[in-house]
Amino acid sequence: MDKDYLIEKWLADELTPEESKAFEALEDTAFLKRIAMDASAFKASQFSRVDDYKTFKEHLVVSHTKVRTLNWVRPLMRIASVFVLGFAMYYFFLYENLTKVETHIGEKITITLPDASVVNVNALSEIAYNEKKWNQKREIQLQGEAFFDVAKGAKFDVVTPTGTVSVLGTEFNVKQRGGFFEVRCFEGTVRVNSGDHETILQEGDNVRLLNGSISTGKNMYSIAQWTKNISNFERVEVSEVFAELERQYDVEINLENVDTYQLFTGGFVHDNLENALKSICEPLNLDHTFIETDKVRVKPREK
Repeated sequence: MDKDYLIEKWLADELTPEESKAFEALEDTAFLKRIAMDASAFKASQFSRVDDYKTFKEHLVVSHTKVRTLNWVRPLMRIASVFVLGFAMYYFFLYENLTKVETHIGEKITITLPDASVVNVNALSEIAYNEKKWNQKREIQLQGEAFFDVAKGAKFDVVTPTGTVSVLGTEFNVKQRGGFFEVRCFEGTVRVNSGDHETILQEGDNVRLLNGSISTGKNMYSIAQWTKNISNFERVEVSEVFAELERQYDVEINLENVDTYQLFTGGFVHDNLENALKSICEPLNLDHTFIETDKVRVKPREK
């Protein structure tokens, strides 16, 4: 069978059993399959389109005074090599140059940035920044929660999946957990951008974005309480309160018939699980039971 015909049918996934045997017998089969497997690992732009076999092959025909058909396998190999090399260089230079700090359940870390700014990273959180280019661009990527004491200087950006926080020199706390995004300003001025919304916070102000709804308020304390091993909440949904308890104590909370959307104001300490559970359950009229050492059932208190 014609080699080009078999390759065209293979690319379209239309080989018959007989044609499939003929394709497997080609000397280039292993190479072609490897190229296809490598290419499947990359995501192309949603606006791009892969040419069909005929169009692709026409790109490999050179017309001068005489038309000559090229061996299309070698150019394809070069294209694939350049693509893979380019991706590897992008990954190495743009991703590997970032300094990453990750915390585990119940773990908190304090780091000092190149400009003497200090970042306290809460449990199950991650920050990343380019230390080598810090003087040119003060920017930190954050997932989770962190408290920042920023040295005065050029603009300082905290970038989260939900919004960006920009300051010149101040103290503030950023919490981004799923659809929950909150910024608290404890000193100076903070600008918060999230989608089409921009908010300027002064000392003592906070802003919260929850599932597309924005609200502002005043801080109850002069510093983020979790840095003092206390998780504090002001009208926060119960689901997030128990999620934070899980992050601090490495425990699984099973909520049974609990209204997870009801709002909770209060807090719990990070040094005693039993006391922490009571701090949440008592005000909400809930009971808790240890199923295992690291698993707790929480349900409404029986009347």
